[in-house]
Amino acid sequence: MGFFQWLNDQLLKMEWLSDLIRNLVENVFGLDITTRLGGSIHFFIYDVIKIFILLAVLIFTISYIQSFFPPERTRAIIGKYKGFWANLFGALLGTITPFCSCSSIPLFIGFTSAGLPIGVTFSFLISSPLVDLASVLLLASIFNWKIAIAYVLAGLILAVVSGTIISKLKLEGYVQPFVYGDGSMEYVAENMGTRERLYFSKTQVMDIVGRVWIYILIGVGIGAAIHNWVPQEIISAVLGQDKWYSVLVATIVGVPMYADIFGTLPIAEALVFKGVGIGTVLSFMMGVTALSLPSLILLSQVVKPRLLTVFFTLVTIGIIIMGYTFNAISHFLI
Repeated sequence: MGFFQWLNDQLLKMEWLSDLIRNLVENVFGLDITTRLGGSIHFFIYDVIKIFILLAVLIFTISYIQSFFPPERTRAIIGKYKGFWANLFGALLGTITPFCSCSSIPLFIGFTSAGLPIGVTFSFLISSPLVDLASVLLLASIFNWKIAIAYVLAGLILAVVSGTIISKLKLEGYVQPFVYGDGSMEYVAENMGTRERLYFSKTQVMDIVGRVWIYILIGVGIGAAIHNWVPQEIISAVLGQDKWYSVLVATIVGVPMYADIFGTLPIAEALVFKGVGIGTVLSFMMGVTALSLPSLILLSQVVKPRLLTVFFTLVTIGIIIMGYTFNAISHFLI
């Protein structure tokens, strides 16, 4: 257990990096990290470097594995299953595709045009931005493994249940006709050698980091401000664990925002530090990543208003229920 804890502290939490940045801030910048300014600079530099290192390593590894499962092969595999199992595989597929909600929509169109049930594609669409393997390790690096695993399970449950309900409601007629295409897409084997897979993984890292770096910087900046400048009394007055409406507020506040989960993690870290309930914080993260306004606008171009309303309602209710549940059991997680 001691060795595992050491690995967790040094490889995921990167305590060595925190010590290095502390020395930089105190000895080079001449600032005490216990002050607001020094603490903010330490928080910002440390979190930015840590997130980018973990993100690059994890996306490269995940992309290498993903190179064995091109979209055509994935569609062929999922197409063999029906009902609950199809929704589960759709949700699990989302965990290995490190995409934001907007970039997941083209794959949503591809799956639907290939003839997969819309419930399965919605399970994928919910899971993909909400839960991925990289976010699991980043959550563990900031909080702990209990919270990371609980978050993943909650995201999968939300994706599977929502997709299953959409399947049961028979809403295929509320998808825009062009999405279905002609249904003639066939599986074409994609043979890649080791060099091609390494190149693919490198380009995925460059592409994803290139799209999310600004959100990471903004998220860490907001997190540093909350962590060191916003009085705890203000945070507690709005999002305190004793406030029955905290989960509702956190979910609603997250909707108009647009950020990858990697950009919301530093904000979540700062909110927990200020005493906000873990369920409230996770509701905020889920609201930002699964219900962002830009992704809803894009989704409205491929589905009709009724299906969009059902999707939004199901996911919102699911996030709120999970938020209150996590707050109720938080003593088991922290």
